[in-house]
Amino acid sequence: MDYRETLNLPQTKFKMKANLTQREPMVLKRWDQDDLYGKVQEATSGRPLFVLHDGPPYANGNIHLGTAFNKVLKDIILRSKRMAGFNAPYIPGWDCHGLPIEHNVDLELGEKKQTISTLGKRSACRGYAEKWIKKQKEQFKRLGVIGDWDKPYLTMNYPYEATIAREFNTFLLSGAVVRSKKPVYWCATCGTALAEAEVDYADHTSPSVYVKFPVIDDLGPLAPELAGRKVSVLIWTTTPWTLPANLAIAFHPDFEYAAVAVGDETWILAKELVASCMEQFGIEQYAILATFSAAGLEGKCCRHPFMDRDSLMVLADYVTADSGTGCVHTAPGHGADDYLTGLRYGLDILSPVDDAGCYTAEAGPYQGQQIPRVNRQIVADMAAEGSLVKEASIRHSYPHCWRCKEPVMYRATAQWFISMDNLELRAKALAAINQVKWTPAWGQQRIYGMIEARPDWCLSRQRTWGVPVTVLTCIACGEILKHQAVCDRIDELFMREGADAWFKHEAADFIPEGVACTCGGREFAKESDILDVWFDSGVSHAAVVEARPELRAPADLYLEGSDQHRGWFQSSLLTSVGTRGGAPYLGVLTHGYVVDGQGKKMSKSVGNVVAPQEVIDRYGAEVLRLWVASENYQDDVKVSDEILKHVSDAYRKMRNTLRFLLSNLYDFDPAKDSVALADLHEIDRWALARFAELNERITRAYERYEFHAVYHGLHNFCGTTISSLYMDVLKDRLYCSLPNGPERRAAQTVIHRIFDGLLRLMSPVLCFTAAEAWEHLHQLEANAPLERSIFFADFAEVGDIGRDAAFDERWTRLLALRGAITKVLEGARQDKVIGLALDAEVVLRANVDWAEFVAGSAERLRELCIVSGLRLADGQDDGRVFVGAEGLEGIEIAVGPAPGAKCERCWTISSTVGEDTEHSSLCARCAAVVRQLAI
Repeated sequence: MDYRETLNLPQTKFKMKANLTQREPMVLKRWDQDDLYGKVQEATSGRPLFVLHDGPPYANGNIHLGTAFNKVLKDIILRSKRMAGFNAPYIPGWDCHGLPIEHNVDLELGEKKQTISTLGKRSACRGYAEKWIKKQKEQFKRLGVIGDWDKPYLTMNYPYEATIAREFNTFLLSGAVVRSKKPVYWCATCGTALAEAEVDYADHTSPSVYVKFPVIDDLGPLAPELAGRKVSVLIWTTTPWTLPANLAIAFHPDFEYAAVAVGDETWILAKELVASCMEQFGIEQYAILATFSAAGLEGKCCRHPFMDRDSLMVLADYVTADSGTGCVHTAPGHGADDYLTGLRYGLDILSPVDDAGCYTAEAGPYQGQQIPRVNRQIVADMAAEGSLVKEASIRHSYPHCWRCKEPVMYRATAQWFISMDNLELRAKALAAINQVKWTPAWGQQRIYGMIEARPDWCLSRQRTWGVPVTVLTCIACGEILKHQAVCDRIDELFMREGADAWFKHEAADFIPEGVACTCGGREFAKESDILDVWFDSGVSHAAVVEARPELRAPADLYLEGSDQHRGWFQSSLLTSVGTRGGAPYLGVLTHGYVVDGQGKKMSKSVGNVVAPQEVIDRYGAEVLRLWVASENYQDDVKVSDEILKHVSDAYRKMRNTLRFLLSNLYDFDPAKDSVALADLHEIDRWALARFAELNERITRAYERYEFHAVYHGLHNFCGTTISSLYMDVLKDRLYCSLPNGPERRAAQTVIHRIFDGLLRLMSPVLCFTAAEAWEHLHQLEANAPLERSIFFADFAEVGDIGRDAAFDERWTRLLALRGAITKVLEGARQDKVIGLALDAEVVLRANVDWAEFVAGSAERLRELCIVSGLRLADGQDDGRVFVGAEGLEGIEIAVGPAPGAKCERCWTISSTVGEDTEHSSLCARCAAVVRQLAI
């Protein structure tokens, strides 16, 4: 007789090979065609609402791995919230205006960009954005991200553009918007002002020059030693191109300054920097003639070394003694601190540089020259005329344009600003920050410091593709027209025609009858600048969260990369606080940058860029999603072939665990075959208790957004608790018992419950695999309604699984003893004492602390160790070689061949083999089972 036919061997159609790259697109097609998202939203409509508001990616180019990471994180959160009992809508969005799109359209237009109309160019930009939205949408959907992809929010949609203008006009009417000439970041390559969030810092090599400014006032009253001497103030700068705009030299009011004799000259610099400066200059012969405070210098003048004007000596507390000379070259038109100092001392805000980065006539002999290339000429001229003391190079962090990556300048131009202090916007924003939950917690201090120190928000951009600064200025007197009826008219036209209305209509079309300037003027000029794109996305709380009926404000969560503390988080905060008095979000979660395996920034030039599609084509989106969950996103997120291979291996192990569990449920119907908890075997109760702990730990990790804990918890439970222990021990009972025997049904009861619960826990991350396994568990046909899928289930309830401290303590001792026995068994295998563990008999010698425990647990230990025999030593075992149990005092272990013969059916070695004459090759247990199967 072939006894293999009598075994309950595993059966399942759930394949070991996932075939993700081929299967996932078919699954996504079904989700899309049958509107999975819509059905889920309908099913959860009566639940508590959880709003995660999507920060809009830029509609330009293919998505990168950082964007994919962000979208998958959001999807994991929303799926977990739905399974936790929430209604969690997802409205994806895109940022559609701005310079990168306009720049690429210019490249596509070529020479035509010189002649194309404003509206024609805006239409081309709209078409370009639409093209990339379509592509990116498919790329995001390929990641398994579900949402309202048919009705996303776009910042270029007419209602959204109308909202942008409406929110700007609210600021305008409140008095928060001001126009002034002050230094802002300016990109000469792109020809526009930049906001702080549009500036990246990178290493840059600049000239480092020390320059003499001759003192023209008599300093004898300050220090008699200086009377009649040739005195100069020594400044240091890394931007020689700003020297033509110099109007002052700043000294720290608390520093002690020194007059240093060098040859027949006397140089003034901070006393504590004298030694270091002279060492840099290679000057050994010098003498300090006098020291004095800066107060005596204030108001005195130097002569500019090459421009026909004086330079005023002023005091400023931002001067440092970390480097340089302690005497700071000050150009009010080219620096934030310089600008404020210039205002304080009544200086001109001189900026002799045009939009293209070329000097104007105000730069004298350098008119028409390009900065920063002119640095070389200026330095050479100063060297020739004798004012240059030292030239070197310095490698330092320098601001660069976020788009073209070229260095930017600080340049005073007339721009539109939202004042941070006129209406206490800064103070209100700082107060609002403290009402928000920041994850990680350090995000709170990060954005607090940025808001605390930031300048006024420069709103205007000198470009075409965007929402205009909707300001009308009286031609007669120059006053800005602030009138609610005008704002209402703008809103009406923008809702109907979009922001193009500003460029289609004359100024008069925006002015209702009867509205005039306070001076009586009725002719107005339209502003030509457009708004900062950060304002566009910053008002999404108004355009989306408040406007969409399935959402509500404030949102529960904003989730983006850590760079958005100075970007979208900040612009959203300021626009919301400025018009609504509070933050637009209750919580903010940030993740780090995606970097390569060595922690280096990804770069095409370095060749370490990993594209999402490459990962999907090789492993499937499921493995990419698992990688997202596996990383602690609070730090920079590493990715490499090795890391992805490791994650792929982890996925395979988890899938195989699911397959093994499922394969032992082929004949189990929970409705009629389940066994009561009280009737379970000890190991079944132990496994169920471990699952209950896992369920609580994982659901808590989802709630706290600790997805790496989800990954490690599931991976360890599948690999250790289930595969290496529970299912390994259970094989004999599952395979060899009667099919409907109570011991087998008890095991299946627990397997079913664990399998069902595991799928629910995995589903937010491994959405494709959990859905596939769920279909097999419930024997669903391929065309079964989506409403029967796992996406309509909640996390498992485990409240009925009792906790017993004494039981857990007993099993802690059992498993510790099992671990010690397993090590001795492994040694016996290596020494050829036994072949398999089932060939062995284990004999334990125990002291009084262990003897009673072992005697009462011998059969349980035999089952746990998967051996044929286990007993306490007696007098006949004196000849055995005992080994001390590692880590356990009072236990010694001996291993030898088990007495008896091997059962042909279960492979256990038993003295009962041969007792049954009809089934002489079977042990008594198997013979009884086979006999009953034949009835």
